[in-house]
Amino acid sequence: MEVSGPGPAPGPADDPRRPLAAADRRLLAAARALGDVSPVARAARGLSTAGDHGAVWLAAGLAAAALDPHRRGPWLRATALVAGAHLGSMAVKRIVRRPRPEPPGGPLVRTAGRHSFPSSHAASAAAAAVAFRSLAPCPPAVAAAALGMCASRLVVGVHYPSDVLAGAAFGAVAATLGRTWATGEARHG
Repeated sequence: MEVSGPGPAPGPADDPRRPLAAADRRLLAAARALGDVSPVARAARGLSTAGDHGAVWLAAGLAAAALDPHRRGPWLRATALVAGAHLGSMAVKRIVRRPRPEPPGGPLVRTAGRHSFPSSHAASAAAAAVAFRSLAPCPPAVAAAALGMCASRLVVGVHYPSDVLAGAAFGAVAATLGRTWATGEARHG
């Protein structure tokens, strides 16, 4: 759970006079408007809740390690990459301290903290999609779930699109850098 004091005043990245910041706000408002549709809101809330603290990805990796004894080590190392990406994104969030958005209609979920850049949900989702790719029986399903997780953070109104993109990039890069270690490929070459 992120606990912090008052954040700084909005900085240049939050300045509505800047074109990228304005685009970020428009895209967030459009995504958040989808949350006004009941089935979409339920799905987005469910995905967001499942992704709190990377829980769904950590549980999936641990379950796979238990169910796939021949690849237990690679599954556990891939799961460690997901945890590392999540923790790393939280560290960046504490440094950047970008305030969460205040979308029209308000957010649909509560958050553990008030900082939004980068999205830790997106970091752990992208890390799982990359780290589990060579281990999972259906990699496209993992990638689709990760994409849904990322989109849910916009629909529930707790991240700007740039937060989600940065989080996904952070997680994907972290998992890519550690994938050889995770899968044990270096030991077989």
